[in-house]
Amino acid sequence: MARDSKLVNKYGKIADIIIQNEQAYAQFTDEQLKNKTQEFKDRVANGETLDSLLVEAYSVVREAAFRVLKLKAYRVQLIGGIILHEGDIAEMKTGEGKTLTGLFAAYLNALTGQGVHVVTVNEYLSKRDSEINGLVYNFLGLTVGLNSRDISKSDKREAYAQDITYTTNAELGFDYLRDNMVYNFEDKVQRKLNFAIIDEADSVLIDEARTPLIISGGSQNRINMYMAADACSKTLKEPEDVEIDLESKQVYLTDSGIKKAQKYFSIENLFDFRNTEIFHLIMNALKANFTFKKEIEYTVQDGEIILIDQFTGRTMPGRAYSDGLQQALQAKEGVEIEEETQTLATITYQNFYRLYNKLSGMTGTAKTEEEEFLKIYNTRVIVCPTNKPVIRKDEPDLTFGTKNAKLKRLVHDLKELNEIGRPVLIGTTSVESSEQVARYLEKAGLKFEMINAKNHLREAEIVEKAGQVKAITLATNMAGRGTDIKLTDETRKLGGLFVMGIERNEARRIDNQLRGRAGRQGDPGTSRFYISMEDELLIRFTAPKVRQYFLKLGDDHIKSKMFTKAITNAQKKLEGLNFDQRKNVLDYDNILSQQREAMYSQRDDILQQEDLKVVLSKFQYTIAFEIIEECSELVRGERTVNVELLIKRLNTQYIVKDSLEEKDLIGLEKQQMAKIIQKHMMELYLQKVEGVPENVIHEMERRTILQSFDRFWTRHINLSQKLRSGIYLQQYAQNNPLHEYVEQSAKLFNKMKINIATEAVDRLYQSFNGEGSVENSSRSKIDLGSLGSDDISIQVAPQPQPKEQVINVTEQDIDNILTEIGIKPEDFSRPNVEKRFAELKEEFKDDSQKMKKLDVQQHIISGLMDKLDEVVDQKRRQALELTQDGIDKIVEKFGLKGKLFTTQEVKEAFERLLPEQNTEELKNQLDVEANILNAIAEAIERKAEEDKNVGDNKNEDKSGEYVMKDKKGNVVKKIKTNPDGSINEDELEDTEQVQTKIKIG
Repeated sequence: MARDSKLVNKYGKIADIIIQNEQAYAQFTDEQLKNKTQEFKDRVANGETLDSLLVEAYSVVREAAFRVLKLKAYRVQLIGGIILHEGDIAEMKTGEGKTLTGLFAAYLNALTGQGVHVVTVNEYLSKRDSEINGLVYNFLGLTVGLNSRDISKSDKREAYAQDITYTTNAELGFDYLRDNMVYNFEDKVQRKLNFAIIDEADSVLIDEARTPLIISGGSQNRINMYMAADACSKTLKEPEDVEIDLESKQVYLTDSGIKKAQKYFSIENLFDFRNTEIFHLIMNALKANFTFKKEIEYTVQDGEIILIDQFTGRTMPGRAYSDGLQQALQAKEGVEIEEETQTLATITYQNFYRLYNKLSGMTGTAKTEEEEFLKIYNTRVIVCPTNKPVIRKDEPDLTFGTKNAKLKRLVHDLKELNEIGRPVLIGTTSVESSEQVARYLEKAGLKFEMINAKNHLREAEIVEKAGQVKAITLATNMAGRGTDIKLTDETRKLGGLFVMGIERNEARRIDNQLRGRAGRQGDPGTSRFYISMEDELLIRFTAPKVRQYFLKLGDDHIKSKMFTKAITNAQKKLEGLNFDQRKNVLDYDNILSQQREAMYSQRDDILQQEDLKVVLSKFQYTIAFEIIEECSELVRGERTVNVELLIKRLNTQYIVKDSLEEKDLIGLEKQQMAKIIQKHMMELYLQKVEGVPENVIHEMERRTILQSFDRFWTRHINLSQKLRSGIYLQQYAQNNPLHEYVEQSAKLFNKMKINIATEAVDRLYQSFNGEGSVENSSRSKIDLGSLGSDDISIQVAPQPQPKEQVINVTEQDIDNILTEIGIKPEDFSRPNVEKRFAELKEEFKDDSQKMKKLDVQQHIISGLMDKLDEVVDQKRRQALELTQDGIDKIVEKFGLKGKLFTTQEVKEAFERLLPEQNTEELKNQLDVEANILNAIAEAIERKAEEDKNVGDNKNEDKSGEYVMKDKKGNVVKKIKTNPDGSINEDELEDTEQVQTKIKIG
């Protein structure tokens, strides 16, 4: 605290100078104030530091805020603004004006033009603060952006391009991850991370630090395994099969539990490496069933598991636990189990915010966590003095034996306060406890407003009115943070807001935040906690004998400073455990973070480089060295290279055949060998790409390398997660789990780099196949083999070379191109594609590089459509060959034999059969068969409709012809009809085949 006092005195002297400048700046016109911004920017550009501009800049902002918002910053707010500029955490009590404080540091740091991010905990606060403070920034000539979850990519890019951007913490992190998955540098939305001001810094940097940000994709279907693990866990009992550590909330299998689990899954050893997946699923199921509580950690809404923020009590739609824990909860609650996804990108908040050049934050309570802020984020926590003395009265805790006794007393005190009209805020720790209190209040006939995870939409509105006469507000934890509770003159005279906490929280600062809702800006107020021996914190940290003693009190209670101190010590212990857990997460993520930064940096280089031959050369060297290692053998105790074997390996794939001889390599060190081999590899590659347009080569190189990057980086992330989930078993072998993780992760990372190089080079060698048949051809071939059995020929550009070049394009390439040009899957048709390319070429007609790229993309997509036409023709030919016997077999397979079936019945049968098809080929075959049956069903339904329309005139001769046409109006079949308009059975069978052809076409 002595350090804080010294710094506050130092910053206070600077604040006094700013206040003394008030009269001078009041003489400025609006235009003169605005012009100061450009003056400051010019001075920064000419080498002046932001520190040297601080007094002038803060004086300008103070005057502008007064003119625009009619708010004049107090001395303590200026001190807070200086703390933020210094890159520290400013602890400012509730109601001290943190929103205005942030204005100063944001303005000053925006003068560099590198961007400032103001981070809030929810979109309501982002929108509110950007609108209020944006008026001041705009008045001074700075631009303001608002980033949110639902806006488009271009709008995000525009928001981040502004001088100051308001955003939520989650969206900021996800945008960073998404930016490192793009295939064009222009598609990124963020600039470099320069300076961040985090509102409610403790919530973002401490409370959410245990939950990593994860972008998922793909799927792993293990639904039956989740259900089996859940069923197994429900057969286990505590304590004979399962032990639970209440302090750390960890669950362990006893010897009895291990035997039962092994018997349930019919395995001999649960800890065998082959059973790692089963062990992982069982542990998740045990956590879900024994430590996760409904309405506390999660709730169920509309058949979905919705997580609850433990620190605010708000629900978190769209969030899910990773690593199979979400699926374990779904199995526990009997709701639909979603397929587990693969992690495509991940980062913790701790490592994300450490990417900023400078980080600062504001909060009402952070001093108790200063050690963590300092160790992890290198930021100090400095307590700002209040503008007016705090006169709130913090009463001693009332301690009861049971929850029932506690809530009876709470209702009794509440009635007394309500009778005199004093407003009361009741703070709870969970949805479950808030609903329990609500039942007591309803029984007592007390009117109240409630905010919890199930009722959070009116949160700000309810909190604002919580200071009115007779107001009773029931809120979960920190609900309403960022919104002040304003008293009326009448409630101020009654003693102000009375805050009642019905349970101590895990962290002291959260208790302090609840207390801090009363007594803002020198207002009167009172706080008191009601606690019982049945509260979770006390169950975890008090001895059974102590709890038994309190049970003898009945409805009575005690006030004991010593007991209150014991509770505080329990909170300190729990804070230490939570810090250790977050530090443990960080220790492991630091390893992945170093790898992530290296990968993302190299990825950016690839996105921005025009010529990727340097990258390709490095890849070739990596492959060459790896092959040399593989061709090394132990001879007389030394590893030597088998040069003959090495050249054989290279000749078949990587170099021009017989261009390298044994004498070229014998006697050289491995590194020298690798350099020579790399040069030969490049010679072959240059031969392969000879004659292919440069823009095509560059585009193919970039996409191929990035696809390999992303594929193996995703695999590495998931392997690292699996490695980490089981690494703790190393302690049983007397090994340090973290040291083992570092070593194993490094091996995985090196293997990943080799895999990236190998796949990228191999795919590029295959893509540019200069050894095709020699013929006088003026076209290039692009192979899209996965779309059909035949090669696909696409006109790329007239070439004078006689060699026919082949370029492989993957389905991922196609998806990326369609996304880039803005064509949705449902809009994919030749007219739409041609129209879109025409629009883009008109838009970029002055950009030669973009036009070259569009030409390549258009040729590729045109070729794809040509191939699809071939596939359709092929399927149409297959349909023509379909026999009645073949149709009968399909009908029997779908379970529709012996009846006139409908399209709906075909659909239901298809959905029933689809999960049984275990290969992509079988699924495609089933799809074709369903189309055939749909065509038949449509013919039957159409015939039934025609029969219905015959009407009363049955005797009318309707002999004639029934003409069948395809969608283009071409006549496919003419069928003779009977006098009553019907069609003979043999004609109908033929009709079904024709309808099938039309349907498939």
